Amino acid sequence: MTSLLAIALQTLLLLALSPLVTGCIRNWKAKLQNRRGPRVWQPYLDLAKFLRKDMVISEHASWIFRAMPYVLFLSTLVAGLMMPLISVAAPLSLFGGALAFVGLLALGGLDPASAFGGMGSSREMTISAIAEPALMLAIFTVAITARSTNLSQMLLVAQGPAFHWLNPAHLLAFAALFIVLLAETGRIPVDNPATHLELTMIHEAMVLEYSGRYLALIEWSASLKQFILMALLVNIFFPLGIATDLTAPALAVSLAWFFAKLLALAGAVVLVETTNAKLRLFRVPDLLSAAFILAALALMSTFLFQ
Repeated sequence: MTSLLAIALQTLLLLALSPLVTGCIRNWKAKLQNRRGPRVWQPYLDLAKFLRKDMVISEHASWIFRAMPYVLFLSTLVAGLMMPLISVAAPLSLFGGALAFVGLLALGGLDPASAFGGMGSSREMTISAIAEPALMLAIFTVAITARSTNLSQMLLVAQGPAFHWLNPAHLLAFAALFIVLLAETGRIPVDNPATHLELTMIHEAMVLEYSGRYLALIEWSASLKQFILMALLVNIFFPLGIATDLTAPALAVSLAWFFAKLLALAGAVVLVETTNAKLRLFRVPDLLSAAFILAALALMSTFLFQ
């Protein structure tokens, strides 16, 4: 019963907070650009609108097109349940570790025979081929100290007195993972989530054919993925305030710390997006290669200076 309650509470936390973080990023970005911008709760209104609308499905679409939004949403949600948020113990920590975050599905672009979908899918695979190895190396840098790829075990070790915060290896891994966050969530300078220009679309090109309930699930999945990666960054490298017991006061304090760290990281994302221009498509691999090099240096330094 306790495990079912933990799963239910973390699921509610993931579903409720992920659109709010997306709304904060959009609102703050608009404010820094001297625009009024959308309200922070606008993503909730958008999801409600999409869920009410009818769906338009291409006659060339197969069952893959219809199943993909559900597969993407459920796989992202399960990955979130493997990530400790406000407690050291994740609800599904026994069923997977850090590798559950790698290889999140992005299918469906080619199924309705859309030229835009094929273009976006090929670009997304190109970016993921470089970003995901950097993601794994950055996580392995912390996993070596914990001697486990289980995220709960990594956070448990981080609570100990022998854990050194912000050592050079972790700083390099944090920088690499921050670049991966921008790439995997389609943020500037890798991608512009607010554009629909043919020459610049990556993630948006894959979802142009979706509408109604399917589009709501895909947009919610994108917010969940961003939320999970941000939670990974703030909890693994800044394990402040994470509850080690399941008492109500400890969980309340941990939730406050977690939300404050998320807002700080969201502010950093907004600053990067506001102060940088979108890179040309053929320059994006250079940025991701830099992230891979930083992650590789972080991993090697754990062996050289331990």
